[in-house]
Amino acid sequence: MCPSYRATREERHSTRGRARLLFEMLQGDPLAGGWRSEAVHEALDLCLACKACKSECPVQVDMATYKAEFLHHHYRHRLRPRAAYAMGLIPWWARAASKAPRLANALAGNRWTGGLLKALGGIAPERSLPAFAPRTFRRWFEKERGRAGIPPAGASAAAGRPAGGSPPRGAAGPAPGRVLLFPDTFHDFFRPATARAAVEVLEAAGFEVAIPPRRLCCGRPLYDFGMLDLAERQLRQVLAVLRNDLRAGTPVLVLEPSCAATFRDELPNLLPDDEDARRLAEQTHTLAELLTRHGNAFELPRLQARVIVQPHCHHRSVMGLDADEAILDRLGLDHRLLDAGCCGMAGAFGYERGEKYRVSKACAERALLPEVRQADPDTLILADGFSCRTQIESATNRSTLHLAQLLHLAYFGK
Repeated sequence: MCPSYRATREERHSTRGRARLLFEMLQGDPLAGGWRSEAVHEALDLCLACKACKSECPVQVDMATYKAEFLHHHYRHRLRPRAAYAMGLIPWWARAASKAPRLANALAGNRWTGGLLKALGGIAPERSLPAFAPRTFRRWFEKERGRAGIPPAGASAAAGRPAGGSPPRGAAGPAPGRVLLFPDTFHDFFRPATARAAVEVLEAAGFEVAIPPRRLCCGRPLYDFGMLDLAERQLRQVLAVLRNDLRAGTPVLVLEPSCAATFRDELPNLLPDDEDARRLAEQTHTLAELLTRHGNAFELPRLQARVIVQPHCHHRSVMGLDADEAILDRLGLDHRLLDAGCCGMAGAFGYERGEKYRVSKACAERALLPEVRQADPDTLILADGFSCRTQIESATNRSTLHLAQLLHLAYFGK
């Protein structure tokens, strides 16, 4: 069931209600105004674009795509809400802030300057702005591994392994080969520890890890605000930079589920006739999918722990969770997937002030946050999505782990 409908109980915020309004808008009866219709805008405004309807609705209505298309037309040649520029353009703001992350964090964390930034950006005053990491993942990788892009043929995975790192455990076949790790905006600038953990885990499993030679963004934040022209330019840039790797068949690992879903779902929809777009959609893997694909080449260590899992909405809807459950089983974990639905953060949605913030909190408090608060202190909280982790950590005293960090704990004990 649509999470915003669960929060508001208004028919216009159900999938059925929104679909009906879109139909009436396109028919021009009884709704007038076409793409500028305020009635349709109000109905779609509280859509979290979680894509649950794409997999759960009997007719697979993809309301997230309809919303993006509507906003694209609705604001064409017009100014958008402040939040669209503050959070839709986050890749550019993050690159600027990474030049002086301590200053950026000090300004964001200060009562007065932080409050001003939130007001200017249409961000809920109740939210804390995410902190920038002191060093980006890309800077760490280039310093510690001394390379970017695909390593030369024949390069040893051991050459890039950190001193003292574990060799592949229980190798059962040929080395898995090379993989291109896509450093998305969130793991590059805000949570680089997750991407570092992924590199060390992959190297311990026998992979050779590389990253693109320059910073790229999948355009997910732009897509959510209907900035489709700019999102398409970002995706074409990704294809241009990765073209040789894609044509060589190199698997692409994407740690952020919403970014992986963009490559698997939005990209082929936006560029249906582009062969490189098709290749990227087919070669994009989550970490669990990548490890499952090469499962016969190595054994995973065992880890004794209880884990509750909050699946990202796009992960569940577009990629599915079979590979993740298989990896958790191979680790020997006592795990349970929460049936809590959308966390309510949904990218930028939960950061926006007013009704969106209230709906975001209502979605989280329906099941997710009570489950987390009631979990034993030694139970691990697994959530791959940046949004899910932010929602959980901002409302509870619990920290969260990405699957990469859970695997790192199994391999290295930290």
